[in-house]
Amino acid sequence: MNIHPSDMQPMPDRDEAKDALARLRQWASAASDAEINALDPAVARLLNDSEYPLLNRVYPADFTSDPAYRATLPDLQNGPSSLIRGAHRTIQHVGISNFRLPIRYKTRDGGEVMLESSVTGTVSLEADKKGINMSRIMRSFYAHAEKTFSFEVIEAALDDYKSDLETLDARIQMRLSYPLRVPSLRSGLSGYQYYDISLELVDTAGSRLRVLHLDYVYSSTCPCSLELSEHAREQRGQLATPHSQRSVARISVVLQGDDPLWFEDLIEIARKAVPTETQVMVKREDEQAFAELNAANPIFVEDAARLFAQGLEADDRIGDFRVVASHQESLHSHDAVSILTDGPTFEAASLDPRLFGTLHHVR
Repeated sequence: MNIHPSDMQPMPDRDEAKDALARLRQWASAASDAEINALDPAVARLLNDSEYPLLNRVYPADFTSDPAYRATLPDLQNGPSSLIRGAHRTIQHVGISNFRLPIRYKTRDGGEVMLESSVTGTVSLEADKKGINMSRIMRSFYAHAEKTFSFEVIEAALDDYKSDLETLDARIQMRLSYPLRVPSLRSGLSGYQYYDISLELVDTAGSRLRVLHLDYVYSSTCPCSLELSEHAREQRGQLATPHSQRSVARISVVLQGDDPLWFEDLIEIARKAVPTETQVMVKREDEQAFAELNAANPIFVEDAARLFAQGLEADDRIGDFRVVASHQESLHSHDAVSILTDGPTFEAASLDPRLFGTLHHVR
């Protein structure tokens, strides 16, 4: 390819570009917006005479924030009520959800275990206040994070951020997966079962409520299907198996009295009520034992709710409670569900539309 220097336009220098811009602006001063856009819409930016400040684009790693500088920082959340957008209404819960950190928990045998925990902290917000500084909730919680947790420590953290945020009502919820080594049914093996547990402390007008939540996963064999299978065998010599399915009960209890209700205690109450808990370590003899255990304990979802309730109401450490059970059917394309409550704490006219969906455990 031949390049002829005479055909190439020389690159204008800065002075020539400046003169060209001045002539363009002179023309544009008498031209209409339509004429300018017809020439090139990008020209409008070149014609703007306002000078945008020249900003530093390099992160200032050596800059330090001293008290005097911090005093100049805007704080919209603590602004006047005139900044409120929308209705001037009290907000029952505002805060942060799912901030995670490792927490040490006491175990029933006197030991400790450190577990990743997901924390939700909220407070109420009065109608004439714009908002809250949400980082204060985290800072209050971190001030106690090195301690071995109990409800007393949670109460201390809640007291701190109630004071910091000058609020009337507050709530802390901590979610964790609690490992517990459980034996197999016959082989002598053992493995870790992980239990979804939540601790909740609710402070309303100075009255405090301590709540413990547990998701208990078990197998439910349909009593009707079991009888129909036996009928086919007896009447027609036809081999048949009853349907069973993984099932979940979310058990929520209000703690009362001074005696602690350990995580292990609530798990054992659930296991005693419905012994067909899903297994961890399984050899052939364990699988056979599990089939026998299910046959000995066929259960409808109504039965499950009442059996759990029977165990809960027999424990003096438990006040109000709720059982939400979901049998995730292998026969049907839908689930069988039930809810049983005792006491006013868990009464509700309306249900979260996704409540039962949260009982589908996917690891």
